[in-house]
Parts: sequence; C-alpha cells; structure tokens
Amino acid sequence: MYIATIPNRSSPPAILLRESYRQGGQVKTRTLANLTHWPPVQLEALRRVLRGEPLVAPDDAFEIVRSLPHGHVAAVLGTVRRLGLDTLIAAKKSWHRALVVAMIVARILAPQSKLATARGLGPTTASTSLGDTLGVEAADADALYTAMDWLLPRQPQIEAALAARHLAEGTLVLCDLTSTYFEGHTCPLAQFGHSRDSKKGKVQIVVGLVCNAAGCPVAVEVFPGNTADPTTLAPQLQKLRTQFHLQRLVLVGDRGLLTDARIRAELQPVTGLDWVTALRRPAIQQLVATGALDLKRLAETDLLECAAPAYPGERLIACRNPRLADERARQREALLQATERELDALVQATTRAKRRLTGQAAIALRVGKVRNRFKMGKHFQIEITDTHLRYGRDMQRISAEAALDGVYVLRTSVSSDTLPTETTVHAYKSLAGVERAFRSLKTVDLYSRPIGHRLPERVRAHVFLCMLAYYVEWHMRQGLAPLLFDDDDKTAGEARRASVVAPAQRSPKAQRKASTQRTDNGRPVHSFQTLLHDLATVAKNRIRFGGSQLETTMFTTPTPLQQRALDLLQVSLQV
Repeated sequence: MYIATIPNRSSPPAILLRESYRQGGQVKTRTLANLTHWPPVQLEALRRVLRGEPLVAPDDAFEIVRSLPHGHVAAVLGTVRRLGLDTLIAAKKSWHRALVVAMIVARILAPQSKLATARGLGPTTASTSLGDTLGVEAADADALYTAMDWLLPRQPQIEAALAARHLAEGTLVLCDLTSTYFEGHTCPLAQFGHSRDSKKGKVQIVVGLVCNAAGCPVAVEVFPGNTADPTTLAPQLQKLRTQFHLQRLVLVGDRGLLTDARIRAELQPVTGLDWVTALRRPAIQQLVATGALDLKRLAETDLLECAAPAYPGERLIACRNPRLADERARQREALLQATERELDALVQATTRAKRRLTGQAAIALRVGKVRNRFKMGKHFQIEITDTHLRYGRDMQRISAEAALDGVYVLRTSVSSDTLPTETTVHAYKSLAGVERAFRSLKTVDLYSRPIGHRLPERVRAHVFLCMLAYYVEWHMRQGLAPLLFDDDDKTAGEARRASVVAPAQRSPKAQRKASTQRTDNGRPVHSFQTLLHDLATVAKNRIRFGGSQLETTMFTTPTPLQQRALDLLQVSLQV
C-alpha cells in the first residue's frame, strides 16, 4: 500500500490510499480509500508507517529542556492564593509581594537561609518550579532581604485582616510564649534568658503567638531574650484591643503568662476582658489548707468547681488526671533515686582514705550542684559537717507533694452561663494547639531556628514570615487530614473520652490509619512532609520541538493519590 497524489486539473489534487497487485502476469492498482480530507500531519504519519520509517523524523523530534519538581509548589502556592493571603500582603501585584510569597512557600517546602532560598529560585540553580511560576527567578539574597524590609511595616494591617477573619467579639483568644536560640551576638534582641530550647550558653529571643480557639495563628510578637513572661502581656492586650478592635474577649493563657499580679493590674480593670488560666502549686496548696478544695471529693469526681475568698467573683475549677498523677509519681521517684546516687557518691568521697572530701563549705558546694541538677533538694533532709555528709528523704514533704499529683486548678472570670465547666477546661486545654504551632515553627516543619539575622527588624520579619508560613500549613493540614496521620474525625474521638479531664482519645478512623498505615480506600497514609515529597514528583517539564525551536510546558500526570491531595486542597497544577 502507498499514498498517491493525483492531479485534478484546477481543483486540489486527490490523495488516495492505493494497493498494487498482480493479475495474469500484469501489475494492477486499486484504490482503497480517499484520504483527501485528512490533515497533512495525519497523512505524513500514515506515509511514514507505510514506508516503515519512524513516526517522528529526527528534525521533528522533541527534547525535555528542563524538568523541575512542581506538585508541592502547586499545592502550597495554590493554597496561598485560595486563602487570599497574597492579597492580604498587598492588594496589587508587585515584585516585593511575589518575593514575600516565594519566601513563605519556600519556608514550607524547604526551610533554608535566604541565600539558599534565592539560589533555589534562580534559573540555573532552581530546585523547584517556584521561581519560574512566580516570575522571581532573578531574585538574589539582597532582593529577599529588601522584601523582608518591605513586609515588616505591613505586619499590623496583615494581622488585623487575619484577626477580622478568625476572631470575633467575645471569642476565645489563645496566647502563649516560647523562646528560640540565636546565632551571633550583635543583635540587640538576642539576650540570655530562660531557654525553653535547653540551649545553655546561647542567647535567644522570646516569641509570643496569638491564635484563635482552633489554634489558627493570627499574630506574632518578638521580644528580647531576657523578657519575663508576664511583661509580654501588655503589648499583646494592646494589639488585641487597639489594633484588632476587640472590646470583649476571653484571654486563655498559662500560669506563667497570666499571673495573679498581671490579672489584678492589667485584666481586672478592663471592662469586657475575661480570662482563663491556671493556679500555681503554692496557690493550690493554700486552697487545700484553707478547706476551699477537698481532695477526697476531687478524687471521686475528677472535676470539681469551687470558690475561695482570695478569688472574689471568680470560678475555680479543680481537675484531677489519674494518668498524669501516675506519671508525676514515676518521674519524681526516678529523680529522687538519681539524686540519691549522686549524694551516695559524695558520702563515699567524705569517707575514703585518699583525697577525702572535707570542709563544710566544700561539701556544701558539691551538694548544691546535685540539688540544682535534679531540682529535688527540697525533698531531702541534709546534714553537713566538716567531715561528714548525712541525708535522708523528707517523707512529709514528699507526701504533701504527692497528694497534688495530677491535680490542676483553673481560674476564670467567665460565668458558668457563658462558659460551662467542661467548656472552660476544654478552652484551657486548647493551649496545646499553640504548643503544636511552636513545635512546627521551630523544629518539625518550618525550622525557624537558629536565627542568624543581625538587625532587629530582620529578626521580626523572619519570625513574621514563619508565622505566615504556619498559617498556610495549618489550613493545608485541615484539608489534607484524610491522607495524613492526623485525626480527621475528632468528634468521634471526643465521644470516647470518659471526661474532659481524661487524656484525648483518637477516633477509630485515626487508629485504623495508624495501625494499617492505609486510608479507608487503601491509599498510603502520609505525614505532612512525606506527602509534600510525594507531590514533588509531579514535574513541570519544558519541552522543545526539533528544528522549529518551539517550546511548550507539560506536567507529569498525577497519581490517584496526588490528584486526591490536590482536590482536597482545591488547587490545580496550573497556578
């Protein structure tokens, strides 16, 4: 068979599919089909097949010029645009806005220094399609620093817009603090203080985060590293009432932030400002001593509301968690035994034959180090002389402390009609959402530490960028929960709890995902990071066709799991 072109006088030629055959020693031809209506490309393809040639001629072949990971970029950047975060940063498109969005997305995809981030955007050093998608391939580290300087003055209006979305009059507002260590010593914000990172000898900064009741971040504040927790309350209140225009709210904070002194000085005088916090152990002991708290009744109910003259007009809610009590007892016994081993070594040092430890001051110095190491000195009776060391457990103090194991007392100014007892306990436990935010910000996902910026404004801009990145991640986790180990049926988990004081229970669906590592429809369950890595295998390919130098873009076809993730996020590869 072959294709023949037959002239047709003044009309276009006829294109015929013909076949040659022998009959009676003669070669004859017959027409099999009229292909005149076929497009030229299709005719050429058939002609090559009939000739036994490759379908694509060498001059017409294509090549993949560049292939960049794109699926995770589409997921994160698509979420940014779906949330309208880019328009909150600036209403109009601009070079600086694109760079800020690029830094937010890059912080979720691959947290790195600004120099490494800039290289990941560049045309020749790109590690993802982010730079090409946002049109910021030309950006260098200095351009990113300039964008950070441009962003910081916009922080108040961006936070106000987030507060308008997620906070309302009379709402619960979660506040908490953390610290993060610092590299360098020239930044005025970097100071020595109480390190929550357990980084001895490192300067740090203190970060305050404001979230709604669900744990969605709304605002962030940076303080010098030597700032005491209670002194950070006034700036946060100023922001909530003046910048966010909230006249009625319930502030939820831990006992380190909402101290008795701060409540008297800064919360009680303000109309419409209520709080939920917890009492410190000495205050709980005082309640027991005065009879305001009955530990026997609490042991029977695990949740007991009471009142005390020291807290007029307030509700006190005592809770007892048996599992927490067992853990506290176990931990205390382990620390007591560790302290005794150290003290035994000192006793032997005072009685050995050679290089005996003598002198009351020298022995006391060594004992002081042991007391500070395990913080158990208060539970021992210690006698020190110039030549001997004797010690024993103070069983009375140990018993008094053990009686309060697993017991905590909440303090609130909100009436029971507005915030019932169990709801109040649940509100205080919601602070765990802020703790999860800090873990994500500092270690698990976004790796905001260690901070290496030297200028205070750059440090604040860096922390604000990380908060915005967590804002995007928080919403992504909500949408992707069916594919993650996260519990996406928390209502069923809550129904399994015997009491609001009892430890949280995972839903049967979440337990099934954890045990089988498969979703209900058989797909593999991911962590947030491994799902991003999976999405990254969807590539954005730039294809060039032969000698024509024509180029086009083609995406890798997503797997069913990848497409499901994009559908849950309500985004597409075309961002």
